[in-house]
Amino acid sequence: MVPLLRTVEEAKSVAAAAKFPPQGRRGLGSPFTMERFTPIPTMTEYLQQANDSLLTMVQIETAEALEAVDEIAAVTGIDVLFIGPFDLGNNIGFPILDGVLAPQLEDAIDKIFQAAKKAGKKCGMFTTSTGQARMYAEKGYHMISIGLDVSILQASLPTRVEAVRGISGSGAKGGHYG
Repeated sequence: MVPLLRTVEEAKSVAAAAKFPPQGRRGLGSPFTMERFTPIPTMTEYLQQANDSLLTMVQIETAEALEAVDEIAAVTGIDVLFIGPFDLGNNIGFPILDGVLAPQLEDAIDKIFQAAKKAGKKCGMFTTSTGQARMYAEKGYHMISIGLDVSILQASLPTRVEAVRGISGSGAKGGHYG
């Protein structure tokens, strides 16, 4: 996933860097990646199937990328257009304030989604709530981030600690699971 993409040329460069020859210019690097396949392929088998297994995503979150989104979506080797609404809003002059998306930002988000659909690509979206995530899922988005790992942990940790304190205060014995 490449953030803050700006141009079609950058998208082409990203796609080439992500794919092995003849589709791209990626180097083999290390044989450790092959160990993630089951069964473990030979070097030849890996190189023959690796390009189909790679997922290349670009984040559409700049004014330049928004303007060229149809051309970016058409780039061979780009699989997913991912929307970073906070950076996109800031970069097009409609920042998200108090959690509210301006109509112009909503239009920009829809433009990206439509470009992905038109090009036969997947579209992803960063969200900050389950309600927002559900809304984008119902619209047909393929990949939805429902917050940052840090914020999810921060939100759930107090509840977990309170639950543990409640259990220990009821006389439960430690050292047992179940």
